[in-house]
Amino acid sequence: MSESQRFPYVEIDPSLGAASALPYAPIALELDGNVANVSALVDSGAALNVLPYDVGVQLGAVWEQHTIPVQLAGNLANSDARAILVMATIGQFTPVRLAFAWTRNNQVPVILGQVNFFMEFDVCFFRSQLAFEVKPKGSTQNS
Repeated sequence: MSESQRFPYVEIDPSLGAASALPYAPIALELDGNVANVSALVDSGAALNVLPYDVGVQLGAVWEQHTIPVQLAGNLANSDARAILVMATIGQFTPVRLAFAWTRNNQVPVILGQVNFFMEFDVCFFRSQLAFEVKPKGSTQNS
């Protein structure tokens, strides 16, 4: 499927309404037959995809078996992280392999960042409409 899909922003704090809305996408993550259906923050300012520890465990990942360290920055700079590859299905698109920095921190959402979510998908944000569109790379459809 090559056409774009539109997703609504999600209000994080009902008392703030639209001011708290962020671009979260439904994503199914799969590793060795284990699936986790989560909402992921689509963050064009994030350098990396980030996976919280508990989601990795839900996927059956074992921390000690993932030995490639990943250095995180910003608020997560002091969090241990390791590289992990998972299959990911965004909305109704064909699954793609995404690389994540799997962190021991559970105080972070699943984050879709530049490496490599934005290398696989084009995203257009319509903040004033509280919506964003995603389409696979190489798609010829215009938004």
